[in-house]
Amino acid sequence: MARTHIYFEHVRAIIWDWNGTLLDDVEECVRCMNRMLGKRNLPLLTKKIYRDIFTFPVKDYYKSAGFDFEKEDFEVPAMEFIRCYHQLLKDAALFPDVRKVLEYFKDKGLKQCILSAMEHNSLIDSLKDKGILEYFDLIAGINDHYAHSKNEVGMKLIDQLSFEKGEILMVGDSLHDLEVADELGIECLLIANGHQSKKRLTARTGNVVDDIRQVQDLVDG
Repeated sequence: MARTHIYFEHVRAIIWDWNGTLLDDVEECVRCMNRMLGKRNLPLLTKKIYRDIFTFPVKDYYKSAGFDFEKEDFEVPAMEFIRCYHQLLKDAALFPDVRKVLEYFKDKGLKQCILSAMEHNSLIDSLKDKGILEYFDLIAGINDHYAHSKNEVGMKLIDQLSFEKGEILMVGDSLHDLEVADELGIECLLIANGHQSKKRLTARTGNVVDDIRQVQDLVDG
């Protein structure tokens, strides 16, 4: 049941999503996808359409965007996207106040982790590049570039945290983050300025805020 008043008490660890939660990379994703669609003479995406159709597994999102996997294997555009994304990744910035919020929770003594659908080594490099690697006690990315699901790596991450599940909060920007949190048996808070629209998020949960600054106000460590 959706909450009418969101507040998370006794949190000792936060599991952050990366893309679309801490890193504002939606524009870069749209640019890459439109390069690929244009190459195939398919209709291009607007940011609004992108946020309305993006989903996990990303193969389903590619189908919604117009790709035909009877004509080509999914791995072809998937790797094409990764090459483009890493070319443009330098253009993506952290959302406003990310460092302030991470510093706030660090000062309060909370453990902070990253759980991402980005390939693990690329994730480490990206965190280093954006200058926030130091804030995270545990970092978990997937072992390939196809972004199937975060469930398995999420389970391993939970096993490494020595807290009760009621003391762990996941913060993300997509319904997949909510699904992963449900699978892990932990609470989830979604920020509605990432890869999925607020309308889609609030249709599934009341635990939705507009920006990362509100997370700081709603978590009692």
